[in-house]
Amino acid sequence: MRSAQEKDPPALAPEAAEVLQAATRVLAGVALRSLEALDHAVSLPQFRLLAVLADLGPVPSGQTARTLGLDPSTVTRLADRMVVAGHVARGTEPQHRGVVTLELTASGRDLVAAADAWRRRELARILARLAPAEREAVTTALGLLVGAAGDDYGITASRPVPL
Repeated sequence: MRSAQEKDPPALAPEAAEVLQAATRVLAGVALRSLEALDHAVSLPQFRLLAVLADLGPVPSGQTARTLGLDPSTVTRLADRMVVAGHVARGTEPQHRGVVTLELTASGRDLVAAADAWRRRELARILARLAPAEREAVTTALGLLVGAAGDDYGITASRPVPL
């Protein structure tokens, strides 16, 4: 239940909604195409696991599941495939031998870095189509949007990503 001080956000103007939806499609397309650039070495769910591990470092598998908003058994199955592929290593916490940890191997780090490099090149190619002042305006506007979203979005959001 909301407190008396909380208010509904203002309605989004239809033009703003459309341009934000279009930008979301473009950015999602860049992200998905970066996986194609990896010669389909991993699926999108597998890459999400790798990206979370790249951000968090060695981490208990339960925390990985919470961060991804997935059931622990789903993360175990994803991790099993990534261990077999050589992209993830399993370990245990020294103080709690029963806690399974996950971390990227060099191969996993290379995949995440390759996808990131491809995305940066592709975004630079897209932005190069704009005049310098337009590039600056886009960068400023997107920076404001990221700041307004806060910590609730992104791979390692403070709240799990809804399924």
